[in-house]
Amino acid sequence: MKNWPLTPDYPQSWALGFALAIWITGRVLPLGTAWLASVGWLIALAALVIMIWAMVHFHRSKTSPNPFGQPSALITDGPFRWSRNPIYLADAALLTGLCLAFRALPALVLIPVFVAIINRRFIAPEEARLATAFPAGFAAYANRVRRWL
Repeated sequence: MKNWPLTPDYPQSWALGFALAIWITGRVLPLGTAWLASVGWLIALAALVIMIWAMVHFHRSKTSPNPFGQPSALITDGPFRWSRNPIYLADAALLTGLCLAFRALPALVLIPVFVAIINRRFIAPEEARLATAFPAGFAAYANRVRRWL
């Protein structure tokens, strides 16, 4: 776990906190139908598959998913063909799915807040490090592939 700072400020911590807020919202103010809950679980499952797929590409590229680390490779294949940040996209999809699954429709307003936090706290610094490490490659990639979708 070299170069992983000891801090609670990781994307997973933010996602977990938002998931907890979504769960609480569903318990306090349940709103939604059973079929929407089923759709939510399918979205959540699809998000987990995308996360695993992206992690496989990190492993194959022999680079770390550490949001604070220095990248050793620019990944442009697999889910990275459609999104520069497929894991963060999957996090947002997972939270959206949980809003439906937990019948916490009012909590859907939290998804843009999560996206804004992730953009500011993690994506901007990560992309700055990628641009420094792979100036030509990242510029071409960023022009070809959108940040989210």
